[in-house]
Amino acid sequence: VSLLRAPEGIDGEQFFQKHAGRLAIADIKHLDQALDPEHPPLMEIDTQKALVGAVQMGAVEFHTWGATIDRIERPDHIVFDLDPDPTLPWQRMLDATTFVLDILDQLQLYAFLKTSGGKGMHIVVPLGRFHDWDHAKAFARAVSQYACDQQPERLTATMGPKNRVGRIFIDYLRNQRGASTVAAYSVRARPGMPVSIPICPHELARLQSAAQWNVGNLGERLDRLDEDPWAGYANRQRITATMWRRLGASPSAGGS
Repeated sequence: VSLLRAPEGIDGEQFFQKHAGRLAIADIKHLDQALDPEHPPLMEIDTQKALVGAVQMGAVEFHTWGATIDRIERPDHIVFDLDPDPTLPWQRMLDATTFVLDILDQLQLYAFLKTSGGKGMHIVVPLGRFHDWDHAKAFARAVSQYACDQQPERLTATMGPKNRVGRIFIDYLRNQRGASTVAAYSVRARPGMPVSIPICPHELARLQSAAQWNVGNLGERLDRLDEDPWAGYANRQRITATMWRRLGASPSAGGS
């Protein structure tokens, strides 16, 4: 886990913490330093007490890796972070999300949706722990580039503000070792305290913004749910040679 901490509140100074520092957080687990030998230990939150301890130290946002400590070199999901030019209408985000979902459906991959709590959407594809980081990242890049090749005027997979003008950036770089994505149901340290919320596919068309739910109306959202939006989530899917061929791509050298 990585933490975005705002000890003075969200209007004060904020900082992103990936490693256990000198300031101890109660009950948070420090991982083997050999996992990231040039830095202090990585952190894991696996109890309610540790979660509360982090909050008491000013943690507002919780960001998780694409893998868990028992097999940290084998990611158990990939994520596509759709990040728009802020000037674009919301309908463009809905269209882009639907388009990427259609591509994943053609690849016969089950995908799950959540709002980012910011401006965009997160598409999460659970995977069995068969592939290493390089392979997962290369596949996420191939899917992203395939989508951008189909709609180059609307989508980009290239970083940088100038590349995003009038387009939506598909951020596949969150699928590399050490990268993280804000966790489902995490609050965001932004005005209004929005929350990253899992949604059902049939809810997408009615979604009004990526920050539709916040700490004030989250309870109402949960009370009205008839089903778990991520029911059926299971880490068993595999990236296959057929998928690579359909994308017109191949895994990077060294991936397995």
